[in-house]
Order: sequence, then structure tokens, then C-alpha cells
Amino acid sequence: MASQALQLFQKYGRSNLGRWFFSRLICWRAPYFGSISPRIERLETGRCDVRIRQRRRLQNHIGTVHAIALCNMAELSGGLATDATIPPGTRWIPKGMTVRYLKKATGTLTATARVPAIADPTQAQDLHAHVEVRDAQNDVVFDADITMWVSPKKTD
Repeated sequence: MASQALQLFQKYGRSNLGRWFFSRLICWRAPYFGSISPRIERLETGRCDVRIRQRRRLQNHIGTVHAIALCNMAELSGGLATDATIPPGTRWIPKGMTVRYLKKATGTLTATARVPAIADPTQAQDLHAHVEVRDAQNDVVFDADITMWVSPKKTD
């Protein structure tokens, strides 16, 4: 059975309005992500694409998208990709993130997170979400390796 987030995206993600609505639902569930006004464009097992537009509230002192906004975007896309990938009966939490700032980030940006399948869902393990953020010219401006701790859900 697919995760609740993946089921909702499969239901609403076929149209622009549906993707907008799904993005708002995710930000309602995890309010901090609303600070970057993301649009979740794609969610499937092993992958999530999130788009943001440069706007003044996301800018730093040199007029580019702030580093932490890029980190938020990476965590959102990596988290949703992880959630859509892990099997039922497991849970995840970010454990660490390594990032690289490769080019000034301006304009419309798209984060693509890719997550491999887990080998053994009965064992707690690290899972790596690899995220690239590209600008409108398709240049990679930022990348991240997010370590997710995946473990079986406790049964009470």
C-alpha cells in the first residue's frame, strides 16, 4: 500500500490546481515548508520534484535565493521521495544533510530528489536521498545528500 502522501498526490496531482492543493496540504501538515511556497510537481516511488520561484522573502543580501531556502526545498523533496518509497510498516526521519552550493540560485528552481528502495524493511538503516536543484537553464545550482533513518514502526 502506498503512503498517504503518495495516495493523495495520485488523486490530486494530475492538474495544476490539484498540485497546488496537494502542496498546500503538505505545508499545512508541516507548516515550516510553507515559508518557501513550494509547488510539488511530481511524486512517485523513488522520486519527488519540487519547484519554487525566487521572491524577495527568499532572497539573501546579494539578491539570490537564500541557502537555507534551498536546504528547506531539498529536505521537502527528499522527505516526500523517502515517504513515497519506503514500505508500509516503516517510518523515517532526517538524520543529516550534506550540501554543496554550486552556482548562484536565481529565478525558478526545481529540486529533484531520488531515493533507492530499501533492502530489508525489517532492519533499521540509513537511506540516502540525493537531491539536485536546477535553475531555468537546467544548470545544477545546489545539491544535497540527505541521510534518512528508516526503521520499522513500533507496535504497541
